[in-house]
Amino acid sequence: MKVLRTLLAATLLTVLAACGGTGAASTGDAKTVTVYTADGLADWYQTRFAAFTAKTGTKVQVVEAGSGEVVSRMQKEKSNPQADVLVTLPPFIQKAAADGLLQPYAVPGADQVNGVKADNYVAVVENYLSFVANPKAGSPKTFDDLLDPRFKGKVQYSTPGQAGDGTAVLLLLQHLLGKQGALDYLGKLEANNVGPSASTGKLQPKASKGEIWVANGDVQMNLASIATDKSAFSVFFPAAKDGKRTAVSLPYVMGLGAGAPNVDGGKQLMDYLLSTEAQQTVSADAFGIPARADVKPADANYQAVEKAVDGVEIWQPDWSKVLGDLDADVAAYTKAVQG
Repeated sequence: MKVLRTLLAATLLTVLAACGGTGAASTGDAKTVTVYTADGLADWYQTRFAAFTAKTGTKVQVVEAGSGEVVSRMQKEKSNPQADVLVTLPPFIQKAAADGLLQPYAVPGADQVNGVKADNYVAVVENYLSFVANPKAGSPKTFDDLLDPRFKGKVQYSTPGQAGDGTAVLLLLQHLLGKQGALDYLGKLEANNVGPSASTGKLQPKASKGEIWVANGDVQMNLASIATDKSAFSVFFPAAKDGKRTAVSLPYVMGLGAGAPNVDGGKQLMDYLLSTEAQQTVSADAFGIPARADVKPADANYQAVEKAVDGVEIWQPDWSKVLGDLDADVAAYTKAVQG
């Protein structure tokens, strides 16, 4: 499996390098679909895209980056769209829709999705915000534990407003502490924080090597990293002062690009990814949870995810409100951590 991840990573680097880091230039080929995606689903993509190509003859070209970065790429290319399908996390999928980067499409099976969806996007893999701890961290249990001076230079979280998981950290703290309380906490945590990171995925190797001891992540990506890359960290959910552990529902959500060069191929790929056939494999392939309520896998990976979130309250934010407040919240956050 690690070989497959390595091959996919090499492919993605080739795609990015070929276009000067601004996104994959569309081939204009009706037999190629271009997907801009947040990082984390490489293992699932590897098997599903191969199956899709075998089934349809259509190849899939992938650009993988941070949740906000893939949307920024589409914004820069708005006058000359390159992406057929976008997969990213809330609230960036809502931002893409608000900025006219997506077009309406009713994906078959969307009626079985109880999570995030609208007329131009639909959840494809359910997921939850989590944190990881290297063994050197001991066993931190609460958010307050992370303020201990022994964690100086050993905590890092992805940047709110740039990464979906990082934005979820800010949202969760707002939910638990109120907006000012969240800012006060993150201002204190800054004494231990390494610094900004646009991609949550880049924190996993650092946490595994012990360069940092605690980082934010998400259940799907973290469990996949432990299983596939043998990452040396554990998944945990910091508790609030009342001892309650809470996770943010943070699904991967897909939408059809406005002005998609291969709109028919994009629709065909979205249909396939939300099909019961593909949904049934998301846990076994990548520790994801099917977005469709009528798909209930029984594999060991699915059970591992269920065990990881046992006793954890899952919170569903109002993403429309989140998007409306996002610019002001990120500005307030930036001011708070800059002192």
